[in-house]
Amino acid sequence: MRVLLVDDEPLALDRLRTFFGDIEGVEVVGEAADGNEALEQIIRLTPDLVIMDIQMPGRNGLRTAADIDVDPRPELVFVTAHEHYAPDAFEVDAADYLLKPVRFDRLRQAVGRARLRRKMRESVEQAKQLQEEVESLRAKGALPMVEEDGFWVPERNGQRRVPIESIDWIEASRDYVLLHTPVRSHLLRITMAALEARLAGTPLLRVHRSAFVRPDRVVEVKRANRSIGLLLADGAEVQVGPNYVNAVRAALGMNQD
Repeated sequence: MRVLLVDDEPLALDRLRTFFGDIEGVEVVGEAADGNEALEQIIRLTPDLVIMDIQMPGRNGLRTAADIDVDPRPELVFVTAHEHYAPDAFEVDAADYLLKPVRFDRLRQAVGRARLRRKMRESVEQAKQLQEEVESLRAKGALPMVEEDGFWVPERNGQRRVPIESIDWIEASRDYVLLHTPVRSHLLRITMAALEARLAGTPLLRVHRSAFVRPDRVVEVKRANRSIGLLLADGAEVQVGPNYVNAVRAALGMNQD
Protein backbone atom coordinates (compact mmCIF):
# COMPACT_ATOMS: atom_id res chain seq x y z
CA MET A 1 0.00 0.00 0.00
CA ARG A 2 1.42 3.39 -1.10
CA VAL A 3 1.12 6.05 1.61
CA LEU A 4 1.30 9.86 1.54
CA LEU A 5 1.96 11.67 4.85
CA VAL A 6 0.54 15.18 5.28
CA ASP A 7 1.41 17.29 8.35
CA ASP A 8 2.95 20.71 8.93
CA GLU A 9 4.78 19.48 12.06
CA PRO A 10 8.18 17.86 11.28
CA LEU A 11 8.15 15.88 14.55
CA ALA A 12 4.72 14.42 13.72
CA LEU A 13 6.00 13.39 10.29
CA ASP A 14 9.07 11.79 11.87
CA ARG A 15 6.88 9.80 14.26
CA LEU A 16 4.62 8.55 11.46
CA ARG A 17 7.59 7.70 9.24
CA THR A 18 9.16 5.66 12.06
CA PHE A 19 5.92 3.79 12.74
CA PHE A 20 5.41 2.95 9.07
CA GLY A 21 8.85 1.38 9.04
CA ASP A 22 7.41 -1.34 11.30
CA ILE A 23 4.19 -1.95 9.34
CA GLU A 24 4.42 -4.63 6.65
CA GLY A 25 3.13 -4.10 3.15
CA VAL A 26 3.29 -0.30 3.12
CA GLU A 27 5.56 2.22 1.39
CA VAL A 28 5.73 5.92 2.25
CA VAL A 29 5.91 7.46 -1.24
CA GLY A 30 5.77 11.13 -0.29
CA GLU A 31 5.15 13.88 2.23
CA ALA A 32 3.37 17.23 2.21
CA ALA A 33 3.25 20.11 4.68
CA ASP A 34 -0.08 21.69 3.73
CA GLY A 35 -3.33 21.05 1.88
CA ASN A 36 -2.30 22.55 -1.45
CA GLU A 37 0.87 20.51 -1.59
CA ALA A 38 -1.10 17.43 -0.55
CA LEU A 39 -3.50 17.81 -3.50
CA GLU A 40 -0.57 18.16 -5.89
CA GLN A 41 1.12 15.07 -4.45
CA ILE A 42 -2.09 13.03 -4.61
CA ILE A 43 -2.42 13.77 -8.33
CA ARG A 44 1.27 13.10 -9.00
CA LEU A 45 1.84 10.05 -6.78
CA THR A 46 -1.65 8.44 -6.77
CA PRO A 47 -1.26 7.04 -3.23
CA ASP A 48 -3.56 4.33 -1.89
CA LEU A 49 -3.73 5.94 1.55
CA VAL A 50 -3.32 9.51 2.82
CA ILE A 51 -2.51 10.09 6.49
CA MET A 52 -3.44 13.75 7.04
CA ASP A 53 -3.43 16.27 9.85
CA ILE A 54 -6.54 18.44 10.15
CA GLN A 55 -5.14 21.72 11.47
CA MET A 56 -2.66 23.06 8.90
CA PRO A 57 -1.85 26.51 7.52
CA GLY A 58 -4.11 27.63 4.69
CA ARG A 59 -6.30 24.79 3.44
CA ASN A 60 -6.97 22.48 6.40
CA GLY A 61 -7.23 18.70 6.19
CA LEU A 62 -11.03 18.61 5.97
CA ARG A 63 -11.12 21.09 3.08
CA THR A 64 -8.31 19.22 1.38
CA ALA A 65 -10.20 15.93 1.67
CA ALA A 66 -13.33 17.52 0.20
CA ASP A 67 -11.30 18.81 -2.77
CA ILE A 68 -9.69 15.49 -3.71
CA ASP A 69 -10.83 14.80 -7.27
CA VAL A 70 -9.04 11.68 -8.47
CA ASP A 71 -10.28 8.21 -9.35
CA PRO A 72 -9.71 5.96 -7.57
CA ARG A 73 -9.86 8.17 -4.53
CA PRO A 74 -7.27 7.30 -1.86
CA GLU A 75 -8.37 6.14 1.56
CA LEU A 76 -8.10 8.82 4.24
CA VAL A 77 -6.99 8.60 7.86
CA PHE A 78 -7.01 11.85 9.83
CA VAL A 79 -4.66 12.62 12.71
CA THR A 80 -5.32 15.53 15.05
CA ALA A 81 -4.91 16.68 18.61
CA HIS A 82 -8.59 17.63 18.84
CA GLU A 83 -11.52 15.25 19.34
CA HIS A 84 -14.22 17.67 18.19
CA TYR A 85 -13.34 17.26 14.50
CA ALA A 86 -14.46 13.60 14.50
CA PRO A 87 -18.00 14.20 13.11
CA ASP A 88 -16.60 16.26 10.22
CA ALA A 89 -13.90 13.68 9.51
CA PHE A 90 -16.41 10.90 9.04
CA GLU A 91 -18.55 13.19 6.89
CA VAL A 92 -15.81 13.01 4.24
CA ASP A 93 -15.73 9.21 4.50
CA ALA A 94 -12.49 8.86 6.46
CA ALA A 95 -11.39 5.30 7.15
CA ASP A 96 -10.26 6.27 10.65
CA TYR A 97 -9.58 9.18 13.00
CA LEU A 98 -6.53 9.11 15.24
CA LEU A 99 -5.70 11.42 18.12
CA LYS A 100 -2.18 12.77 18.60
CA PRO A 101 0.19 11.55 19.81
CA VAL A 102 -0.59 8.67 17.46
CA ARG A 103 -0.23 5.21 19.01
CA PHE A 104 1.41 2.50 16.93
CA ASP A 105 -1.39 -0.05 17.49
CA ARG A 106 -4.08 2.44 16.40
CA LEU A 107 -2.08 3.41 13.31
CA ARG A 108 -1.61 -0.23 12.37
CA GLN A 109 -5.33 -0.83 12.88
CA ALA A 110 -6.18 2.18 10.71
CA VAL A 111 -3.90 0.96 7.93
CA GLY A 112 -5.48 -2.49 8.07
CA ARG A 113 -8.94 -0.97 7.86
CA ALA A 114 -7.93 1.23 4.93
CA ARG A 115 -6.41 -1.75 3.14
CA LEU A 116 -9.57 -3.79 3.59
CA ARG A 117 -11.77 -0.90 2.43
CA ARG A 118 -9.69 -0.53 -0.69
CA LYS A 119 -9.92 -4.23 -1.50
CA MET A 120 -13.66 -4.14 -1.02
CA ARG A 121 -13.98 -1.13 -3.30
CA GLU A 122 -12.16 -3.07 -6.00
CA SER A 123 -14.78 -5.79 -5.84
CA VAL A 124 -18.03 -4.78 -7.52
CA GLU A 125 -20.14 -7.11 -5.41
CA GLN A 126 -18.58 -6.00 -2.13
CA ALA A 127 -18.63 -2.36 -3.17
CA LYS A 128 -22.37 -2.64 -3.66
CA GLN A 129 -22.66 -3.97 -0.13
CA LEU A 130 -20.61 -1.06 1.17
CA GLN A 131 -22.67 1.48 -0.76
CA GLU A 132 -26.02 -0.03 0.06
CA GLU A 133 -28.39 2.74 1.04
CA VAL A 134 -31.04 2.46 3.69
CA GLU A 135 -34.60 2.42 2.32
CA SER A 136 -35.88 5.14 4.60
CA LEU A 137 -33.62 8.18 4.84
CA ARG A 138 -33.68 10.25 8.00
CA ALA A 139 -32.84 13.91 8.36
CA LYS A 140 -29.12 14.55 8.42
CA GLY A 141 -27.78 15.02 11.93
CA ALA A 142 -30.81 13.53 13.70
CA LEU A 143 -30.23 11.36 16.76
CA PRO A 144 -29.45 7.80 15.75
CA MET A 145 -32.17 5.21 15.88
CA VAL A 146 -31.60 1.78 17.39
CA GLU A 147 -32.93 -1.48 16.02
CA GLU A 148 -33.05 -4.81 17.77
CA ASP A 149 -29.87 -6.03 16.08
CA GLY A 150 -28.11 -2.84 15.00
CA PHE A 151 -27.76 0.94 15.03
CA TRP A 152 -28.63 3.66 12.55
CA VAL A 153 -25.77 6.17 12.32
CA PRO A 154 -25.92 9.52 10.48
CA GLU A 155 -24.06 9.92 7.19
CA ARG A 156 -23.85 12.69 4.63
CA ASN A 157 -26.79 11.48 2.54
CA GLY A 158 -28.91 9.84 5.21
CA GLN A 159 -28.22 7.06 7.68
CA ARG A 160 -26.43 3.72 7.56
CA ARG A 161 -27.38 0.62 9.53
CA VAL A 162 -24.48 -0.94 11.47
CA PRO A 163 -25.37 -4.48 12.59
CA ILE A 164 -24.19 -5.35 16.09
CA GLU A 165 -22.67 -8.54 14.67
CA SER A 166 -20.28 -6.43 12.56
CA ILE A 167 -18.85 -4.47 15.52
CA ASP A 168 -15.48 -5.64 16.86
CA TRP A 169 -15.13 -3.12 19.68
CA ILE A 170 -16.46 0.21 20.89
CA GLU A 171 -14.65 3.11 22.53
CA ALA A 172 -16.05 6.25 24.13
CA SER A 173 -15.03 9.72 22.98
CA ARG A 174 -16.72 12.37 25.15
CA ASP A 175 -20.35 12.69 23.98
CA TYR A 176 -19.85 10.10 21.25
CA VAL A 177 -18.80 6.51 20.88
CA LEU A 178 -16.90 4.97 17.99
CA LEU A 179 -18.25 1.68 16.65
CA HIS A 180 -15.21 -0.09 15.19
CA THR A 181 -15.92 -2.61 12.41
CA PRO A 182 -13.34 -4.35 10.19
CA VAL A 183 -14.11 -1.84 7.42
CA ARG A 184 -14.47 1.51 9.18
CA SER A 185 -15.44 3.33 12.34
CA HIS A 186 -18.89 4.86 12.82
CA LEU A 187 -19.61 7.82 15.07
CA LEU A 188 -22.68 7.52 17.30
CA ARG A 189 -24.01 10.03 19.83
CA ILE A 190 -25.06 7.95 22.83
CA THR A 191 -23.99 7.68 26.47
CA MET A 192 -22.06 4.65 27.69
CA ALA A 193 -24.81 3.90 30.21
CA ALA A 194 -27.46 3.82 27.48
CA LEU A 195 -25.13 1.80 25.26
CA GLU A 196 -24.51 -0.77 28.00
CA ALA A 197 -28.26 -1.23 28.48
CA ARG A 198 -28.71 -1.54 24.72
CA LEU A 199 -25.96 -4.18 24.40
CA ALA A 200 -27.15 -6.35 27.29
CA GLY A 201 -27.49 -9.92 26.04
CA THR A 202 -25.28 -9.35 22.98
CA PRO A 203 -21.76 -10.78 22.48
CA LEU A 204 -20.18 -7.38 23.13
CA LEU A 205 -18.70 -7.26 26.64
CA ARG A 206 -17.89 -4.14 28.62
CA VAL A 207 -14.20 -4.28 29.53
CA HIS A 208 -13.59 -0.72 30.67
CA ARG A 209 -15.63 2.31 31.66
CA SER A 210 -15.01 3.55 28.10
CA ALA A 211 -14.81 0.35 26.03
CA PHE A 212 -16.70 -2.76 24.87
CA VAL A 213 -15.06 -5.71 23.08
CA ARG A 214 -16.29 -8.78 21.20
CA PRO A 215 -14.50 -11.65 23.01
CA ASP A 216 -14.12 -13.80 19.90
CA ARG A 217 -11.99 -11.04 18.34
CA VAL A 218 -9.40 -11.28 21.14
CA VAL A 219 -6.22 -13.04 19.99
CA GLU A 220 -3.93 -12.30 22.94
CA VAL A 221 -4.17 -11.23 26.57
CA LYS A 222 -1.32 -9.14 27.93
CA ARG A 223 -0.52 -8.48 31.57
CA ALA A 224 -0.38 -4.78 32.41
CA ASN A 225 0.59 -4.21 36.07
CA ARG A 226 -2.46 -5.28 38.11
CA SER A 227 -4.73 -5.33 35.07
CA ILE A 228 -4.68 -6.89 31.59
CA GLY A 229 -4.78 -5.66 28.00
CA LEU A 230 -6.55 -7.26 25.06
CA LEU A 231 -4.98 -7.55 21.61
CA LEU A 232 -7.66 -7.81 18.92
CA ALA A 233 -7.45 -9.50 15.54
CA ASP A 234 -7.21 -6.13 13.76
CA GLY A 235 -4.19 -5.08 15.86
CA ALA A 236 -6.02 -2.78 18.29
CA GLU A 237 -5.07 -2.99 21.97
CA VAL A 238 -7.79 -2.36 24.53
CA GLN A 239 -7.07 -1.90 28.22
CA VAL A 240 -9.28 -3.77 30.70
CA GLY A 241 -10.43 -1.74 33.70
CA PRO A 242 -9.66 -3.21 37.15
CA ASN A 243 -13.35 -3.66 37.93
CA TYR A 244 -13.89 -5.71 34.77
CA VAL A 245 -10.93 -8.11 34.91
CA ASN A 246 -12.80 -11.06 36.47
CA ALA A 247 -15.72 -10.77 34.07
CA VAL A 248 -13.37 -10.61 31.09
CA ARG A 249 -11.37 -13.62 32.28
CA ALA A 250 -14.59 -15.57 32.70
CA ALA A 251 -15.85 -14.58 29.23
CA LEU A 252 -12.55 -15.70 27.70
CA GLY A 253 -12.49 -18.95 29.69
CA MET A 254 -9.28 -18.03 31.52
CA ASN A 255 -8.21 -19.19 34.95
CA GLN A 256 -8.85 -16.69 37.75
CA ASP A 257 -5.28 -16.32 39.01
